[in-house]
Amino acid sequence: MNRYPLWKNALIALVLVAGLIYSLPNLFGESPAVQISSTTGSAKVDTALVTRVENMLKSANLQDTGVYLDPATLKVRFKSTDTQLKAKDVLQNQLGQDYVVALNLVSRSPAWLQSLGALPMYLGLDLRGGVHFLMQVDMKAAVTMAMDRNLGEIRADLRDGDIHYSGIMRQGDEIDIKFPDKDSADKASSEISKQFPDLLLTGSGSGSEYGVTLTLKPAAVKSIQDFAIQQNITTLRNRVNELGVAEPIIQQQGADRVVVELPGVQDTAKAKDILGRTATLEIHMVDDEHDLKAAIAGEVPFGDELLKDRDGNPILVKKNVVLTGEHINDAKPGFDNRTNEAAVHINLDSTGSRIFKQITADNVGKRMAILLIDRGRAEVVTAPVIREEIGGGRVQISGHMTTSEAHDVALLLRAGALAAPMEIIEERTVGPSLGADNISKGFDSTLFGFIAISIFMTIYYLAFGLVSVVALGANLLLLVAVLSISQATLTLPGMAGIALTLGMAIDANVLINERIRDELRNGVSPQAAINAGYERAFGTIMDSNITTLIAGMALFIFGSGPVKGFAFVLCLGILTSMFSAVLVSRAIINFAYGRRRVAKLLIG
Repeated sequence: MNRYPLWKNALIALVLVAGLIYSLPNLFGESPAVQISSTTGSAKVDTALVTRVENMLKSANLQDTGVYLDPATLKVRFKSTDTQLKAKDVLQNQLGQDYVVALNLVSRSPAWLQSLGALPMYLGLDLRGGVHFLMQVDMKAAVTMAMDRNLGEIRADLRDGDIHYSGIMRQGDEIDIKFPDKDSADKASSEISKQFPDLLLTGSGSGSEYGVTLTLKPAAVKSIQDFAIQQNITTLRNRVNELGVAEPIIQQQGADRVVVELPGVQDTAKAKDILGRTATLEIHMVDDEHDLKAAIAGEVPFGDELLKDRDGNPILVKKNVVLTGEHINDAKPGFDNRTNEAAVHINLDSTGSRIFKQITADNVGKRMAILLIDRGRAEVVTAPVIREEIGGGRVQISGHMTTSEAHDVALLLRAGALAAPMEIIEERTVGPSLGADNISKGFDSTLFGFIAISIFMTIYYLAFGLVSVVALGANLLLLVAVLSISQATLTLPGMAGIALTLGMAIDANVLINERIRDELRNGVSPQAAINAGYERAFGTIMDSNITTLIAGMALFIFGSGPVKGFAFVLCLGILTSMFSAVLVSRAIINFAYGRRRVAKLLIG
């Protein structure tokens, strides 16, 4: 009557052993480490790099506690943060600019646990510490930048098609093109309609001048804005990857905002600087035809803007963008061969190479300004004179850069150009000490709750209460194991969900114990009371847990942020409590009472 078959006992034991194994990594904590990743295709992260790194650390008398190689990165673990910081400087200096060496944290779990895929729970920002940004994308600027790109491409297409025009300019979100005759206007309209289906054409004029006005179709505007936010999210992810932050949270919020959370990041100042910067590269032509002094006095010619170079000297630059950073394939720091100054070497894609070659061919003897637009401010990095046509798609930018600045600029450009400027509208930093304090309080609340429940159950239900406590411990073990396996983000509300799960889980055992008591009062034998107690309480337990599970699923589906985390832990806790309260406790009771005659049950 009160015996499980061997296969069921074996299954329960297997689940508990697996729960123990996969919850163990949470006991070992994390160690400071450095993460090494490649910035170029030629720089490999392989076993040869492992040997190089080990030799470098040995030469510098720096002791590591483990080197771990995965497909994309190499992680080196250390005993203390002091050793970690020294190792970062040594490795970055000796590995050169082909590798990024970033600070990180890795689990102290032994190798045999890691080989089984056992990982600690992933802790959220409020538990681990780190930085939080809420960034807003300038959607209007995204449309403006798209029209600037269209302007340059239309000009090139008209030139390639030998279509004569008397003027072309962008005014707001419109592009106006003037033609000397109707045939040219018609021919251009036909060509633009075929090559630029997202543009809406409106013709005007008569006599000696004909014009075409181009605007973006509403569907194209929405597509550009959607692309802008997705491209910016991708760019931010690339930047975060190069910072070496494990498991960042980067997601869209609303129509034009992006949330960035970097739990556990140690170098918070570096993270703020890299993510807060919105560096994009633009190439403009310098206007040397108009009077610079008049522009400085406030008379800036139409279609120009007055900027400054790194020495503070004013430069008159044409607003028309001839090339943007979206055509950059690769960027890496280096040095100018002539001046030995720090520089950034850029490789353009095929489209960018063609455009750059055409620009330099058409403007020999003129100056070209390379602008770095960062945090909404445009700065002329360099403005060289074009001596000859430049092919091959290789560009160098330099201009009083430090080595560190060249490295950061290369990182930003290599990570990808932002499709639209972004502004940080909210910023929060959670220190590691505050995160540790939150973990301590959350752990203490769960521990004290568990102890209080254990004391009550043992006093009130005696041996059956003790079995309920063991089942409750198994529930907590399984919940931690499932959270670790799923690598779901555990936040402070999630820890509240764990504490709540304890109270809800013991409720099932209370129902079972009380049902057994009722059966004993009715004069049923102890063995029959045990069987009836579990069988008849199961329906009530199932009903109560299903209603709570429905509420938890609704919170998870419709909630966001902390509410979602709480709901996820709550739903998992309900499932694990069903297993532990019914199957685990019954298996223990069966083992204790199922194989012998029982005159009395120790159930209070």
